[in-house]
Amino acid sequence: MKRILIALAVLLSVQFADAQVKTPAAAKKAVESAKAAAQDAKKATKVATWLKLANSYMDAYNAPAGSAWIGASKQELQLIMANEQPLSVEVVELSGEPYEKQTFADKEFYFNRNGQLAIINVTAPVVEEPLAGALEAFKKAYEVDAKKSKTKDILAGLEKIANGYLNDGMNCYTFGNLAGASQLFEKAAEASATEPLARLDTAAIYNAGFTAWMVKDYEKSKKCFEQCLAAEYYYEDGEVFAKLADVYVNLGDKDASRDVLEQGFAKFPQSQSILIGLINYYLENKQNPDRLFELINAAKANEPNNASLYYVEGNIYNELRQADPENAEDYLAKAVAAYDACQGVNPEYEFGFIGKGIMFYNIAIEIQDKAANEYDDAKYQVLVEQFEKALIDAYEPFVKAYEVSKDNGIRVNVAEYLKNICYRFRDKEAKYQEGYDKYDAVVKSGQAE
Repeated sequence: MKRILIALAVLLSVQFADAQVKTPAAAKKAVESAKAAAQDAKKATKVATWLKLANSYMDAYNAPAGSAWIGASKQELQLIMANEQPLSVEVVELSGEPYEKQTFADKEFYFNRNGQLAIINVTAPVVEEPLAGALEAFKKAYEVDAKKSKTKDILAGLEKIANGYLNDGMNCYTFGNLAGASQLFEKAAEASATEPLARLDTAAIYNAGFTAWMVKDYEKSKKCFEQCLAAEYYYEDGEVFAKLADVYVNLGDKDASRDVLEQGFAKFPQSQSILIGLINYYLENKQNPDRLFELINAAKANEPNNASLYYVEGNIYNELRQADPENAEDYLAKAVAAYDACQGVNPEYEFGFIGKGIMFYNIAIEIQDKAANEYDDAKYQVLVEQFEKALIDAYEPFVKAYEVSKDNGIRVNVAEYLKNICYRFRDKEAKYQEGYDKYDAVVKSGQAE
């Protein structure tokens, strides 16, 4: 039931071409002509000279794609690109998804399973670093524009450059080039921060930090995540706190890791990433995890009617149960009490039931794994009995979660657990066979009753 975080902010892959797209040859010639004009001392004092150079670079950036656009169908592109045929066509997998890859002399098109163009990857740019060239030209245009009469045009240009870097960064990420993606996301943030746009693009900074973290470039990820915190950008469920804490650990600063986790916990007590980070810190450093309960009790004092805080408390005890086997039974009982307390605060809060159900379901899986490796028949039978008891203990809270939740997606996910439990006991009681039929239908249809 744990929601998987999307690693990167949602980015739109778009082409920034004008209605009239230049051919690569014409675009290259235009860049060379504009560069020559900019080197003329007299012309270099005019804002129009630099705007022309900037726009020629943007035309060069867009030229390889031609008239293609993201979202176009293969049929549409075949019609408008009749004179340009792919050199090869093959099916490839990117990020676990199949794509049809069409290779041209200067680019690659990737079509998704719906036959729509999802990625344009330029393999032979018209000029080197066209976005960087455009950025420098726009900077110069703003510098020489004493009257600031062209600020609107410069702003629009900087937006296009930032979006271009974001688009290229997302492509790099999709292709698995994480270090390259990090550099491009960082350049997107730099473009956004350029005068007169002067905008702090926290999503781009987060993406740069995240991809740097993935390739273990901890100094860079530290810089990016600290920028995010300074700007009060925490990403979903305060994920910046959890990632920065891990960075500090890898850089050898355990105290900083603890401090940032506690800051994050105060703002996002429901964050599983932050919670697990704190638990690991206290256990690995042989410190008393009671500090966790001090934090959660402080949160409860501030919000006594917040049922989610009791759910978090249950999660803490459940994590401690797994991390400290010697005291597992004690932590289990406390986890159950915390999950049950959610209902007393808010009877319609489904996550207390879900937390309890998942805990017992996972215990059943743990016992099942032990049983699979047990060759003593008597001991095996004991494990089977424990396995079935854990499933029964999970059944009732899942049923209640299904009943009280008003979210169809949550109910369908809960139905998946219930379907599996009922299948196990379908030959023992009629209610389980009925339950299996009911929940199996929900899972197949994707719609709760």
